[in-house]
Amino acid sequence: MSIAYLGRESLRQLKNMRAMIFTLAVPLVMLFAFGGTFGGAGQVDAATHLPWIAVTTIQVAAYGGMMSALSQAFQIVTERSIGWNRQLRITPLTGTGYLVSKLVAALALALFSIVVIIGVSIALYHPHLSAGSWILAALAIWCGVVPFALLGILIGQLAKPEFAQPLFMAVFMGMAVLGGLWIPLQLFPAWVADVAKAVPSYWLNRVGQLGALQSGDALTPAIVLTAWALALGALIVWRYRRDAARG
Repeated sequence: MSIAYLGRESLRQLKNMRAMIFTLAVPLVMLFAFGGTFGGAGQVDAATHLPWIAVTTIQVAAYGGMMSALSQAFQIVTERSIGWNRQLRITPLTGTGYLVSKLVAALALALFSIVVIIGVSIALYHPHLSAGSWILAALAIWCGVVPFALLGILIGQLAKPEFAQPLFMAVFMGMAVLGGLWIPLQLFPAWVADVAKAVPSYWLNRVGQLGALQSGDALTPAIVLTAWALALGALIVWRYRRDAARG
């Protein structure tokens, strides 16, 4: 694997202003909207015992990290449409190196989004949470977005250019709703909450809360998110090898 290519790909993502704006604008608007409601009220969430603004910030950071990680799909679709991935196969860059570079680039963009969202919340709303809790929450969310980065790569491998955006939005919106990142799951019928526990976005939000609490059962979220990551990783490798065999 070329470390130089890996570094260039990550930097290219961070310099992509359109991608940065796309993955930050909506989460920040959500933060301003909900933060303006709960930011100064000092309310506490009964389920987590965290300040409401902290719960909101974690949800928005998870939302932004998930969006950033999934958005890698568009770059891969573009590269496939112009034949760039086929050109790379005749270079010393291995298939593993190419796929890892996409994963690292997605995670770099997701980390930037998570840090900015949490930083803005701290600066504007001063949530009553220690620095250690915020750091653990950010790291937990960042680790939790790995399945979404892999899902973005898989979408990029499968989707045609004309279907990439509708597919992205369908997956993203479904994950956001079932993960409780838009609307609290308590407002839905009980069966929706049961279904939600099978999708990674639910646990992405949960690991952020556990990081902020610095306690709780982290094993179940870790198992679910790891299972998703392994399954998606296997599909990505299968699809890449199939494309390579076609030439």
